[in-house]
Amino acid sequence: QVQLVESGGGLVQPGGSLRLSCAASGSIFSNYIMGWYRQAPGKQRELVSSITGGGTINYADSVKGRFTISRDNAQSTVYLQMNSLKPEDTAVYYCNAQHTFFSSNYWGQGTQVTVSS
Repeated sequence: QVQLVESGGGLVQPGGSLRLSCAASGSIFSNYIMGWYRQAPGKQRELVSSITGGGTINYADSVKGRFTISRDNAQSTVYLQMNSLKPEDTAVYYCNAQHTFFSSNYWGQGTQVTVSS
């Protein structure tokens, strides 16, 4: 079992920055692919970015060049640095852990990000 706790969301003006954090506990962190997903009102949840235990990274086209994912395996934490934020980035952001070899999959409770002037 893995517990995920997100933090760092909030209200920011267009063009601003936020850094999300997701602290994991309960299992071997490096065995999990960590991902950030988001869900805007009336829309499906979508993958924003993911990072494997070895550091292979994937980004959605909509955030390439603006968002940066990173992980600290020693601290069992994954981060999402979000720069040049746009109103369309407004959503609830969720942390996800997917085991590299097994079907185990876990979600955090979500953190609201609102980009508005």
